[in-house]
Amino acid sequence: MKYILVTGGVISGIGKGVIASSIGTILKHCGLHVTSIKIDPYINIDAGTFSPFEHGEVFVLDDGGEVDLDLGNYERFLDVTLHRANNITTGKIYQQVIECERKGDYLGKTVQVVPHITDAIQEWVINVAKVPVTDDGKEPEVCIIELGGTIGDIEGMPFVEAFRQFQFRVSHESFCCVHVSLVPQPKSTGESKTKPTQASVKELRGSGLSPDLIVCRSEMPIIDEVKQKISNFCHVKPDRVICIHDCTSTYRVPLMLEEQGLIQFIGERLQLNIATPARPKKFMWKWRDLADRHDNVRKVVEIALVGKYTQLEDAYASVTKALQHSALFVNRRLNLSYIEATSLEEATKIENPVKYHQAWQILCRSDGVIVPGGFGKRGMEGKIAAVTWCRTTRKPFLGVCLGLQAAVIEFTRNVMNWKDANTTEIDPESPYPVVIDMPEHNSGQMGGTMRLGKRTTIFHGESILKKLYGNVGSIDERHRHRYEVNPEFVDKIEKAGLHFVGRDESETRMEIMELPVSTHPYFVATQYHPEYISRPLKPSPPYLGLLLAAVGKLQPYLNNAMASNTTSEDGENSDDDIVGILRRNISNVSLSATSTPVTPSHLSVKSPTVTD
Repeated sequence: MKYILVTGGVISGIGKGVIASSIGTILKHCGLHVTSIKIDPYINIDAGTFSPFEHGEVFVLDDGGEVDLDLGNYERFLDVTLHRANNITTGKIYQQVIECERKGDYLGKTVQVVPHITDAIQEWVINVAKVPVTDDGKEPEVCIIELGGTIGDIEGMPFVEAFRQFQFRVSHESFCCVHVSLVPQPKSTGESKTKPTQASVKELRGSGLSPDLIVCRSEMPIIDEVKQKISNFCHVKPDRVICIHDCTSTYRVPLMLEEQGLIQFIGERLQLNIATPARPKKFMWKWRDLADRHDNVRKVVEIALVGKYTQLEDAYASVTKALQHSALFVNRRLNLSYIEATSLEEATKIENPVKYHQAWQILCRSDGVIVPGGFGKRGMEGKIAAVTWCRTTRKPFLGVCLGLQAAVIEFTRNVMNWKDANTTEIDPESPYPVVIDMPEHNSGQMGGTMRLGKRTTIFHGESILKKLYGNVGSIDERHRHRYEVNPEFVDKIEKAGLHFVGRDESETRMEIMELPVSTHPYFVATQYHPEYISRPLKPSPPYLGLLLAAVGKLQPYLNNAMASNTTSEDGENSDDDIVGILRRNISNVSLSATSTPVTPSHLSVKSPTVTD
């Protein structure tokens, strides 16, 4: 097993996750099996109880693990399925050590950070690195470990010490350290400043770890003289100082690393036998094609996201990525506008009419609307107002988790005339509790008590989503919710015209909701979170349907998709088949991309407080 430790310096949020994912992507294209581990030094057991305003979204894995959003990057870049153990926290480590102490495993010894905590960290890494994360079940050959936070943080010291020991536990050829650091470029001087990087490397070396490769993050490319200076003061060779400047999209990062000799370095440093003089012509061609298509798309699709946590974009990281994947599929550049749900409510019209009208202006000019998940009362009426507008104006709509619940409440209130219909989360005394809490919900224990992880959804009858999924009988998607549609009202709701076309295996839990296509071109909601398993080359079907409907190409696509269901000889779509299908379908529905470059920004986000 080869281990690559990725650390960060100067500031947090510098892009360690993308760098780690990109390294893994390159190694995977070299034919290696790669796994990833994210270390978060906080004391929480997992990310399940985090506020979205503080840490962004909570990413959910197949096994129900609630983890840091960086694991979503790993899964999307590497196309792997990780497990809850791939996210290590201080809380998990200390919990494990304390449980061992209570059982007497330490034979009466004084339990200390060194060696007990550091040993537990090393054992965890070794064990998790061996767990297969791909469908073929093969044991990984390379494990990429991202240490969260920055070097020097007091919370991360036990982990740094653990890896100081770990580098001697495994051979020199089996462990290397990649340090990601900021190189500021003040506009007042226009020159690159290396002192922050020198200081962070000094801190890292003082802790017993020496970086083998330094990745410099900067706004603009840095010149060779700056690289030479970093090399001199940080004790690394000049060719082991790599610059990753701000680029058009994260899809460019693996290509930039490969162009600067990353394969040659890792191949030699870890003796992986991948450092060939010349790479094949088609090496990473699908990734390069993806990046080029992203940069060359000119036509725009406007999507409005009506949410509760819009102050922090990372709160909807997977939703944004899923929308990007689908936008690329239909050859459109995503222009995503965040709308605070409370801004659409009547109370805001009285308190702040300018904000109210600006929010509605953004919503009305959009090509499609998504209402994602969330918890709590705040903003619920704003979400319901957005759903009403989409239903009555035939605007393409996708609801996810709470978005489905909002759509059900809106329909029962305004179509079935149940004016007091609500969710028990907000109004436990409602005479029409169309959304109720589930048996899994424990009001006294918040962490890990939701319906989590991969669950099976069975389709009932014909529907748009069934066609988008390829006319399969059932699907497996990831869930994270405490409330569900009340099964007692399902028959009455369906008789009124809202159809539940997907249900769980017990037939009692509603998973997919649709209005008939004769009533609305695309009014769809899911109780599960389809964004969690969306991939750049395999967009999530519900999100793809929204984008296709937003550009007016849903029905042509469905007609052509049925005719182009090409499979490989073994009956399953290979990666090459998938790319071919994407291109044929795009060509068939006449969604042409232009070669005109766009502004170097991978996502245009408009603030709901700025008029257009």
